[in-house]
Amino acid sequence: MKTEPEDLYQQIHKDILDNLDEELELELEETVGPGSGSAESKDTDRDFRRTYFRELFRLQTELVKLQDWVVKTGKKIVILFEGRDAAGKGGVIKRISQRMNPRICRVAALPAPNNRERTQWYFQRYVAHLPAAGEIVLFDRSWYNRAGVERVMEFCTPEEYEQFFNDVPEFEKMLVRSGIQLMKYWFSITDAEQEFRFHARIQDPLKQWKLSPMDLQSRTRWEDYTKAKEIMLQRTSIPEAPWSVVHAVDKKKARLNCIAHLLSQVPYEEVSHTPITLPERIHHADYHRHDVPKEMWVPEAY
Repeated sequence: MKTEPEDLYQQIHKDILDNLDEELELELEETVGPGSGSAESKDTDRDFRRTYFRELFRLQTELVKLQDWVVKTGKKIVILFEGRDAAGKGGVIKRISQRMNPRICRVAALPAPNNRERTQWYFQRYVAHLPAAGEIVLFDRSWYNRAGVERVMEFCTPEEYEQFFNDVPEFEKMLVRSGIQLMKYWFSITDAEQEFRFHARIQDPLKQWKLSPMDLQSRTRWEDYTKAKEIMLQRTSIPEAPWSVVHAVDKKKARLNCIAHLLSQVPYEEVSHTPITLPERIHHADYHRHDVPKEMWVPEAY
């Protein structure tokens, strides 16, 4: 029996809401959390959440338009996300890529270099992840590791550190000349906010994996990281690829501000699409569906 168009619309509408609800519930847990508060503060939180979700969905709709434009025009976009541990880089990357095609918008989150990679040209392992035409790549940390953690933790020599500053402007100019649009974001948080987020991760079994021994060491070297960041921003913000600093103490505002700024940097236009018509299924008289053996079924525990 065929589903009536109105019934089908209602089912589709419910399915969309179900998917959104699941994501909203995760967001709400992060926003609200346990604890009590005054009625006035709860109303304020509720109003802010409404605004946040409304704007997030609107911006994600624009990101899909950007994606379509990138595919149509063959543009190549690279976006770097840098910042202290727990600054919110992963959160904004998730919201940017959440509704985009993973074959078009890819996330590159490289682990520490292995022994072979340590002997390569420093930028070599990052080059392998650069986009082809019609692709967007989001780097969750990037070649700027050398100017930050490698410098502070002494994973590179002073000579390698200085060589990086000589090379990186030329490297990035080369990327831009090749047709890549390069954007660089630094997520800025306070000492107190990082401490709070680390404590939150320690208390949350689902987020403890985010805390590495290196993250914990970074707490004792806050000032060293500050000095390294200041030098990095000063020496590597070039006209072809300037740094943009995001106020990131408020995670949700940071996400919205970053996405809005990103969209403002690309001259994308909405791409028209041919209306899609679902073809009728073809039935064959000699087709017989075979039963799946019982032992193959996943037990219905829920």
